[in-house]
Amino acid sequence: MKTKEKVKFWLNMYPDLRDNDNRLCSNIWAEELTHIEGITQSTPIVEFLKLYASNKFTSAPSIKRARAKLQEEEPKYRGKKYYLRKGTYQDKWRKDLGYENN
Repeated sequence: MKTKEKVKFWLNMYPDLRDNDNRLCSNIWAEELTHIEGITQSTPIVEFLKLYASNKFTSAPSIKRARAKLQEEEPKYRGKKYYLRKGTYQDKWRKDLGYENN
């Protein structure tokens, strides 16, 4: 499954992940862990880090980029923080700073 598809799956399943990249990454990695033979809940974190360093997991920056692109293309995947950053507050700041076009 491609990164964008993974992100879309998790954002559909848990909408609160739309505003939290760390939790989104954690959910994707937890799912990927289930597909690696010999890994259990009691496996030391060092093993996860070794696997991550050897590119066995989707990288955090890739997940974040896929989430940002998905939210840009499909507004239904946008979280509350997106609207705070891009929505009415941005318009208010522009007006307050005098950047409004007349």
